[in-house]
Amino acid sequence: MTSGFEAQLRAASLRVTGPRLAVLAALRDHPHVDTDTVISLVRADHPTVSHQTVYDVLRALTEAGLVRRIQPARATARYESRVGDNHHHVVCRSCGAIADVDCAVGHAPCLTASDDYGFVVDEAEVVYWGTCPDCATERTSQRSASSEGSK
Repeated sequence: MTSGFEAQLRAASLRVTGPRLAVLAALRDHPHVDTDTVISLVRADHPTVSHQTVYDVLRALTEAGLVRRIQPARATARYESRVGDNHHHVVCRSCGAIADVDCAVGHAPCLTASDDYGFVVDEAEVVYWGTCPDCATERTSQRSASSEGSK
């Protein structure tokens, strides 16, 4: 897959560097992670890479369109390598887990604004909020345990 990353970097007119390849690999394997997690993942294989280098790489890859930065309300910025489509996200209110949600209708922007005010809309960003299956199960278990204790 490294050659695929190299081709992506070259196509975006970016130099191929170890830190850039490492960040792309980290995001491929761990979508929706924050900067600190990216740093930890990169440093697992490249311990001398600095925080600043990872920040610079994330900025360059985002500007080049190879990485997408998302920041749901009340959450730290996250990064993913799924780009080039207009997918959305579902976020757990409890643990912050994030998953991709494909467009419900057609291609980008896959939604129609009730009034676009003359804008040429080419993208829609939707964040669905809820509770992930793990947190829902945990809440159900906690409720069951507390009702058992009150008997």
